[in-house]
Amino acid sequence: MAAPQTSLCDDISEFLDALKKMRVLDDKIVYSLNTSIPTESFAKKIDATATCKDLFAQLVNNHTNRDNTLQTCVKTTMGNVERLRDERDANPNDTQILKKLRREQGKLRELQTEATVEEVIRGRTLKLYHERCRNFYKPQQ
Repeated sequence: MAAPQTSLCDDISEFLDALKKMRVLDDKIVYSLNTSIPTESFAKKIDATATCKDLFAQLVNNHTNRDNTLQTCVKTTMGNVERLRDERDANPNDTQILKKLRREQGKLRELQTEATVEEVIRGRTLKLYHERCRNFYKPQQ
């Protein structure tokens, strides 16, 4: 996914669905490693260094895209919360503004939770990657 669409940030369910699709590579990292890293008997038939290097590039690209999408939605939602707080302060008796504000605050909490989940997923994926590919490719950090 390239640049995140702000309309994606409007509906939390749509955002979570998109995030789930973006996490497929991380969810299937064990399968990817098992199918791409050769066993001893096939070590001469497959270039494990190139395979690990390519997989790492995919992981970094995927993590960057998800992080950008998540941060864009967090910033957009924070802006909406601030705007709605200002509206609420100007019209304290307007219940529609209060409902919208609570909805946006809930969405912001959900997005912040997903940011934490993202850190856990990224850590798990990179740990698995390094366990299996450390003998073939060591990315420069």
